[in-house]
Amino acid sequence: MWTENKELKEMSEIVFDLFFPRRCPICDDIVPLFTYSKGKIVRGGLIHRECAQKPRLVKGATCMKCGKPLIKTEEDEEYCLDCKKHGHYFDRGFSLFEYRSISGSIYRFKYEGRREYSDYYADITAKRLGKRLKNLGIEAIIPVPMYDRKRSDRGYNQAEVYSEKLSERLGIPTCPDVIKRVKSTVPMKGLDARARRNNLKKAFNIVRNDVKFKCILIIDDIYTTGSTVDEIAHEFRMTGTDRIYVLTLAIGQTT
Repeated sequence: MWTENKELKEMSEIVFDLFFPRRCPICDDIVPLFTYSKGKIVRGGLIHRECAQKPRLVKGATCMKCGKPLIKTEEDEEYCLDCKKHGHYFDRGFSLFEYRSISGSIYRFKYEGRREYSDYYADITAKRLGKRLKNLGIEAIIPVPMYDRKRSDRGYNQAEVYSEKLSERLGIPTCPDVIKRVKSTVPMKGLDARARRNNLKKAFNIVRNDVKFKCILIIDDIYTTGSTVDEIAHEFRMTGTDRIYVLTLAIGQTT
């Protein structure tokens, strides 16, 4: 039965991709539905082979709290300058890409309807961080919620789309209905750390008091100062959540 369901799903995906061709998450050109490899016709991938090496994965020395790559003067330190200045409600952050190398892709994912990029993001996340995340004992994946009006205008929440795809690969349930964004905030770009924190005060509320978690993973697209995930982590701390981890697609350098 499982094999039949898998084959049916794969067939459905092929038919869908035939009518709505998948685009490369890096160059945004159409990815072939099938390719010729080693004498065989095989299903096309999620990204062009020549584009796969362009995004820079987070490597080397990183902050033990937020996961930011450490600059040379910090390499012998455990924490980046930001995390030394400001405490966080979450226990540990992880991120996949260096922001500048993937910023265009994330912009299209958020604002231009390229939801199919989420398959590539989830695949590479599972390959690079999957084993580590599974070993943390995470009970639920919590995507950062959007304000209802903004979600309605955009048509979807990019953090939720990414979370759903990662949930399929890790076997950890995603729970988008536990916390709600109850305040419309101004765009965070251009705000300093203090302004970001003030902008997000009382922006989130737990709306499922019947659900209690000991360990969660909060997911967002970009980590800058951590203000957004901190506000959400604080709400969960108040309900008794013991361990809170954060995962973002991209992260900037230490500011």
